[in-house]
Parts: sequence; C-alpha cells; structure tokens
Amino acid sequence: PHKYEPEISTVKQDWRIHYATDMKKAIAESCNVYFYTIGGGYENQEGLGPSRIKEYLELFGWGNKTGIDLPGEAEGLIPSPEWKKEVKKEGWWDGDTYNLAIGQGDISVTPLQVAAAFAAIANEGILYEPKGVKQIIDKEKNLIEEISPEILRENFIDSENLQIVREGMRRAVTGEGSPYASAVSLNSLPIKAAAKTGTAQTSRPDYYHNWITVFAPYDDPQIVLVIMIENVKGIRAATLPVAKEVLNWYFTR
Repeated sequence: PHKYEPEISTVKQDWRIHYATDMKKAIAESCNVYFYTIGGGYENQEGLGPSRIKEYLELFGWGNKTGIDLPGEAEGLIPSPEWKKEVKKEGWWDGDTYNLAIGQGDISVTPLQVAAAFAAIANEGILYEPKGVKQIIDKEKNLIEEISPEILRENFIDSENLQIVREGMRRAVTGEGSPYASAVSLNSLPIKAAAKTGTAQTSRPDYYHNWITVFAPYDDPQIVLVIMIENVKGIRAATLPVAKEVLNWYFTR
C-alpha cells in the first residue's frame, strides 16, 4: 500500500526475480530493491536513512574534493533534507532516500571520487589523497622529488564489512551464487578482478550514464579502473568491453 494514500495500491516491478538475496549477491547483481530496503527501510525493517547514508559516503570522500594536485576539481554533492529545503525549497520524501540509496536523484560524484573510494575498499579501508605525479626528475632522469602517498583516513569501516563488499564485487565477475552477475565478461581476463557496475538514469527517457569500477588483481590489488560513458541508449553494459580491453592491455603489456 501507498504510505501516504493507503487506499492506493502501488506495484514496483524489478527487472528480474532475484530470490533470496544478501549483500554479496546484491552487489554482484546490482539489485536496486535490496539497496532500497537497506537505505530507506521497508515494513518492519528500519533503513539507514539519509543522514547515515550521507555520513558513510562522506567518509569515503564523496561530496568533497579529493585534494588531487591538479586544478579545477569539482566537489560533487551528497544531498540531505537540509540541503533540499535550503536550495530547492522542498521537503524530503521517502523517495529521495530510496534514490540516494542507489546513487540517483540529486547526488553527483566525479569518477576520481569513485576511484578513490573503491581504492579504499581494495586497500583494507585506507583512503588516500590521489596524486597526479609520482616523481619529479630532471632531464638527465635524476630524481628531484619523490611524491609520497598521503593517508586521509583509515580504520573508519570494519574490516569484515569491507570484505563483504570485496567478495560481492568478485562475485559480479565470477557469477558464483549470482546468476545475474553484472560483469561476468571480465572473468576471462588473465588476472582475478572484482567489479561494480552502475546504470544511472538521466533526464532523457531511455538514456543512461553507464559506469563500471574494477580493482585487480583481486588478491593483491594494483589498479583501480573507473569508466563512465554518458548518455548510453538503453540499459546495456557499454563500459564492460572497454574495461576488459584496458585491463587486458595493462596486465599483458
């Protein structure tokens, strides 16, 4: 029943039947309904709510500049009830929370913020400040300066929770226990990879921003790859073949 108009029956259809689903399977299959429930709650299950979702996303660096040593970085936005009231002069609805739980609505992030956050997941919960330069050398290739990684935050998420996320991303590639896994084409790579796909709706009907984030190798991560293709017509994994080609080149060159 509709929360605000109980006499109206509302049916929300999923793309497919997921059956019993836990966090790992939901990550592997990109199951929106699962994350609606985790973020916004359903019936007797309390959701995280917008404040806690925002808090966790900001811990991973979303909604703030990463601090990379390049000019012109965008800050992004994690919306909140207070922001919506101030900027849009509107109240916050349950639908806003459900949107936020799956990364839609007024939220905006940069590919760099996504890369930094997933690097923290791969790095056992250590969030680094991204660097555009590793070393400065002179024309004779003598080392002038070594740019050391700078830790912004660590130990802010329990290691067992991070492991669940990593295993869910690995399942997205292997398909283990997840018949609708979203990135199985990466399973033929010469290394073990872990991935999370994303399909963000746009204001144009039937057009989407297509995302994929991959870290590899799974057991000893060396690289995080983020690809976003804007305004893809229809729901299809446009980023997957690109990611596969890039990773294959990186690990076989």
